[in-house]
Amino acid sequence: MQAFENGRTLPAKSLDFWFDYTCPYAYLGSTQARALAARMGVSLTYRPLLLGGVFRANETPQKLFATLAPPKAAHNMDDMQRWAKRFGVSLTMPPDHPIRSVEALRATLVTGIDPRVVDAFFRAYWVDNADISSREVIAKVVSSCGHDSDLVLAAIDTQCVKDVLRERTDEAIALGIFGVPAWVVDDAHLYWGQDRIEFVEGLSRPVHVPVPVPDLALDSPPTLEVFWDFSSPFAYLGATQIDALARRTGARVTWRPLLLGGLFRSIGTPDVPIATFSDAKKRYILKDLDRWAAYWGVPFRFPSRFPANSLRALRVYCALPEERRAAYRDAVFRACWAEDRDITDDAVLGSCIGDESAARDALARANSDEVKSELRRATEHAAERGVFGVPTFVVGRELFWGQDRLDLVEEALSR
Repeated sequence: MQAFENGRTLPAKSLDFWFDYTCPYAYLGSTQARALAARMGVSLTYRPLLLGGVFRANETPQKLFATLAPPKAAHNMDDMQRWAKRFGVSLTMPPDHPIRSVEALRATLVTGIDPRVVDAFFRAYWVDNADISSREVIAKVVSSCGHDSDLVLAAIDTQCVKDVLRERTDEAIALGIFGVPAWVVDDAHLYWGQDRIEFVEGLSRPVHVPVPVPDLALDSPPTLEVFWDFSSPFAYLGATQIDALARRTGARVTWRPLLLGGLFRSIGTPDVPIATFSDAKKRYILKDLDRWAAYWGVPFRFPSRFPANSLRALRVYCALPEERRAAYRDAVFRACWAEDRDITDDAVLGSCIGDESAARDALARANSDEVKSELRRATEHAAERGVFGVPTFVVGRELFWGQDRLDLVEEALSR
């Protein structure tokens, strides 16, 4: 077996699943955890933690979902349901979410972290919408799994059990965990999210086998809109995959540039969201970027100039004739995110165009009111469509955010 990621040794020796019942993505991850461990040939260890304690340590708002811009909040609700459908499970958001989980987590510890109890509490919260802070619900859950509910309820208020949960939460924080679900492989490799299962498994990306696409002369091809800005490393990574995706699905692609800073200001998002992340999350994001580049086999180097100022590069893109835009877009993305070149420099942008005459014309036209207005309208159009970050992919009326949603995008296109 070959690992795609430097530092990983296959087969793995251990897999820890860190969770709190209050996170829908932790619930989704839990439904896949045992099958994942079986594929990896390792035993699975469940690790409960108190998410509120992790958030406090990382100075993250306790009700993180309440801080999201409305378009992002709406997308996240859709995203949860897409993953639930993909995993073949039910998920219903409790009307009084988040429900206090500390007693249920302590009860889980008292039962020896019985996997049946873990599953039952997750189902109670995310399928039945039961109040898992209720003693009655806790008793029902643990007794349904064969445990003495009176003994469990008596134990969850003891100082010993409280201390164990606190110690486990502190252990998670020390590992760099800032959210759940968190997977730790071989006590060393941290992965966050139900959407990183391929990374947890560690195998090189499977080679896509070309499949026949519909006869486009007879059938209307599916359409894919890609909203992007040069300033995003995730937009760069996603852009490297679009041509192959279009070939596999027969999709007709429309590239839609936007000025990310302008979009952020219009919806009340910080200009540089990563700057607001905890140190643990920042470290993880940088590692995640390297993993995606390795997984897809594309060059990547985080630039010395960050955040990247993409305004001039985007205006030059808008100033170019249509037939030159694709090659220029790819070249500027590489210049910024693989070659550490300064994309505010006209000489760099001219070299990305390649043709001296075309470069001279585009660089001059980029200063025109017409081009400035075109980019402004494109950014306003993105906001009107519900875009809140890049890359964003739109298939029909479905909006997908992030390069890590391209598998879902492909499924939508294939439908």
